[in-house]
Amino acid sequence: MNNRPLSDTFAPAPRDEQGRPLDVIELRHLSFQCIVGVYPAERGTPQPLELDVALYLDTRKAAAEGSLRDTVDYARLTGELRFLLETADFRVLETAAEALCRYILAPPTEDTSRAPVRAVTLRLTKPEALGRVGLASLQVHRTADEYRFELEEKPFGQVDIIFQDAHVGIYRLRIAPGRTIPTHEHRVMNEAELVLGHGLLLQGKPVPAGTGFRWPQHLPHRYDNPRPIEQTVLCVDRPAFIPHDEVEVPEPPGGLVPVEGRAYYPAAASAPEAEGERW
Repeated sequence: MNNRPLSDTFAPAPRDEQGRPLDVIELRHLSFQCIVGVYPAERGTPQPLELDVALYLDTRKAAAEGSLRDTVDYARLTGELRFLLETADFRVLETAAEALCRYILAPPTEDTSRAPVRAVTLRLTKPEALGRVGLASLQVHRTADEYRFELEEKPFGQVDIIFQDAHVGIYRLRIAPGRTIPTHEHRVMNEAELVLGHGLLLQGKPVPAGTGFRWPQHLPHRYDNPRPIEQTVLCVDRPAFIPHDEVEVPEPPGGLVPVEGRAYYPAAASAPEAEGERW
């Protein structure tokens, strides 16, 4: 196991616009089971993947005011990174690292307000890739000013295109107050979604923040936002989004089928009171 801090591997440390060194939050030794690789044996069987992340940001206001909105809720972020790694089925570590960096460095949305991350160092390790010979890993460093994120206007609000290639697309669906993603199904894409804020209705029922879903093809589903601010859904499509595969359908005669998701946030982070300071 590599115990060297990621923040020690790049010098000098990133600085803010005033020349002050940025602070560092590190998430270390995170381990997930996911599909990652190009060989046939790797495409069908999850394997362990280890993740280390160093986030460079300014935490001075959080220290003074004690508010999560002025720093990064690392419990939530860990759940979001886990969701991406478990659902995107990346083929190479390079793609996985780039997609995760882009997500971390994307500007925060209103319902998940947090301090912007200015730079990130990220390491991915495949413990089983070389058998017992050694460890294979990739480490990258990215800054927020490297990226420009495409924004698409939709009837329900906006979509941030976080990452996409021929195999996978990662998007933030930003549902405006009072708007709806109408009842629809997919017939080609494999889609997974993670609800980021606390306030959305899914299939007409409230859904806790941090709940993830994998949508079977041909299953109608619908989101409604009754809240006064936009609500965000993190979406992974395999392959990347196909416009004609977002097929609007009438609500089934018996109503929309209730669905059970998987919790990616700790219970305390997904409870309504965890959102109190955001409203």
